[in-house]
Amino acid sequence: MLTPTPFPKSFASDNHAGVHPAVLSAVVDANTGDAPAYGGDSWTRAMEDVFRAEFGAGATVYPMFNGTGANVVGLGLTLRSYDAVLCPATAHINTSECGAAERLLGAKLVPLPTENGKITVDGIRGELSALGNVQRSQPRVISISQATECGTCYTADEIAELAEFAHARGLFLHVDGARLANAAAWLDCSMRALTTDAGVDLFSFGGTKNGAMGAEALVILNPELDAPALFLRKQGMQLASKMRYVSAQLTALLTGGLWRENATHANAMAHRLSDGVAGLPGVSLRYPVQSNSVFPVLPEKAIAELQQRYLFHVWDADENVVRWVTSFDTTAEHVDTFVSDIRLAVHGASSGA
Repeated sequence: MLTPTPFPKSFASDNHAGVHPAVLSAVVDANTGDAPAYGGDSWTRAMEDVFRAEFGAGATVYPMFNGTGANVVGLGLTLRSYDAVLCPATAHINTSECGAAERLLGAKLVPLPTENGKITVDGIRGELSALGNVQRSQPRVISISQATECGTCYTADEIAELAEFAHARGLFLHVDGARLANAAAWLDCSMRALTTDAGVDLFSFGGTKNGAMGAEALVILNPELDAPALFLRKQGMQLASKMRYVSAQLTALLTGGLWRENATHANAMAHRLSDGVAGLPGVSLRYPVQSNSVFPVLPEKAIAELQQRYLFHVWDADENVVRWVTSFDTTAEHVDTFVSDIRLAVHGASSGA
């Protein structure tokens, strides 16, 4: 049997990271005897309890396989066939889900321009002229990402302003929370402060990027949206038969503050990385570092050289912007070695060597 060859430490995505030992242990502990399928097990009940403790007694949680599925099922709870979703142009549902919402829900996505991945009330207001116009898809949901695809974070006040604006006009507020943990860690607040307390109607919770093997969740805070969720989850192919293994991962992350520990460490490594390249010739940051992503502008020659040894993505090829992402298992040594090689590559590119 061939032994898989491990990659060097990746800075391409927190999806490349391994599984946190506590999460892996929780999966092993769940692998005991038989248990009812489709969520009728004690591990799923325990998971529901920890989510209610984190997000409030009115929160309903549905474990799912992946973030795209959680987003599609969640948005499906809010949309009619003629409705539209207002979202940042950079939003994952718009750029990186292969048109899933449009294909599976038949909904129109209306991408809004941003400078740093965040939309505001002023940026949304102009789109609401469509309300009541029979010729146009009807705005029904505002969807934001937390943290954004640019690594920036909405504050609780910014989210509350969006929620108040949406609800006053009969709209819902959805949050793609793939990196909700990183945003809460950066803002030094609870995840509840950025969701339940801010007036969010529903959100996806990202476990996989935070140390899970493969576990996401849809959390519904508005009881008006809850009734069809069981059916749409099944129809959306997100109902796990052996749900205990998904639930156990989520419980591990929300027990003892593991989600915060993992996110805080990942964020700290991103800042260590950005600090390490500060001041290098030809290097600047496209966006402020507020979570676990760094978006530097690098000399083109340096990008090519570094990609021979490291995994990371080019974010904007025209302007030589790349994306580096750190994770719960990125170490200071990983970062410092990477920074040393970045310095060599950048200095070599600037000297023409």
